Amino acid sequence: MDNKTLTRNFYEALTEGRLEAIDELVAEDFVEHEVTPADAEGRDGMRELFTALHAAFSDFAMNIEDMVAEGDKVFVRATMQGIQRAEFMGIPSKGKPMLVPVADVMRFEHGRIAEHWGVMDTGQLMEQLL
Repeated sequence: MDNKTLTRNFYEALTEGRLEAIDELVAEDFVEHEVTPADAEGRDGMRELFTALHAAFSDFAMNIEDMVAEGDKVFVRATMQGIQRAEFMGIPSKGKPMLVPVADVMRFEHGRIAEHWGVMDTGQLMEQLL
């Protein structure tokens, strides 16, 4: 399976809440280069983050807008969306929708995501939720 297909499968699993796919598609020694609100690191931190997102936002989705692959890396421009139904990052729910741009770069090794660099428009997220 090529890296673009693996990436599509990964985003679909995250959208559907199939977080067990993290163990299948992310390397055990995965390195996260993006600062996230998760306490844990690596795969556990990724699982923690997406568990929190699914708990806080109904209709949570990661929508791929553009994808480019070169060598062992895949770049994705995506939107993250949902409707806040519970507290997230200390922000109580007001039932507001979020639609936030995200840019991800993933490096693959042996058919799994080995590293991730990402940028999420947290300013826009805060503006939408507050």
